[in-house]
Amino acid sequence: MIFRQLFEPLSSTYTYLLGCEETGQAVLIDPVIASMDRDLEQVHRLGLTLAFSLDTHIHADHITAALELKHKVGSQIAAPAFDRLVCADVGIEEGVPFKVGSLALQPLHTPGHTDGHFAYFLGDRLFTGDALLIEGCGRTDFQNGNADALFKSVREKLFTLLDDTLVYPAHDYKDRRVSTIGQEKKRNPRLGEDKTLEEFKTIMAGLNLPYPKFIDHAVPGNQQCGVCPSHLPDDLARYCAQMTDSPQG
Repeated sequence: MIFRQLFEPLSSTYTYLLGCEETGQAVLIDPVIASMDRDLEQVHRLGLTLAFSLDTHIHADHITAALELKHKVGSQIAAPAFDRLVCADVGIEEGVPFKVGSLALQPLHTPGHTDGHFAYFLGDRLFTGDALLIEGCGRTDFQNGNADALFKSVREKLFTLLDDTLVYPAHDYKDRRVSTIGQEKKRNPRLGEDKTLEEFKTIMAGLNLPYPKFIDHAVPGNQQCGVCPSHLPDDLARYCAQMTDSPQG
């Protein structure tokens, strides 16, 4: 397998490029519109053909590049079937492997951050989206988030994987790139060790996080697989730079 971890600094988002060495087909997990050209450059430099984009959930902090990638190189859009996105070409369901060439990702429905959130398991790697971060987790106070559901998703589904499974999250804000299931079980201050559900709910209720500054644009745009509004405040316009410059936008 060809593998690259790519970082988008505006939203601190990790995008993952997975390529099949046998067929040359590739998938981008959680691509960001502002970094679309960089991602395609990586795809082309490696001699791959982008077959799919694949999102873990409907993001609130950036616009997915899924639709623009489809316009530019013809890649198909894969997204959780739970969200019923009419713009998606492939609906992801748990128990149905998602295949890219010889690669077969195992989708895991992991609600809690959003109700339609999925993680993807491949070999020794787990792409956790926002459900499980390095020594943290995604917030549960919007987009039908639910602390009870997230606790169950992580503790009863993700934490049942082997301890040496590599954890690749959708975000990190401290320049960390990878963890393991074993490390998160021991060191995650919200979900690790013997934390109870009630303790987790108290932690999440007490975060007092600010309202996401881009959510009112990102969520409706991502429900359309990556459409930015035509007019954005100057301080938010860079989040949609590629969309603004693109003839398809």
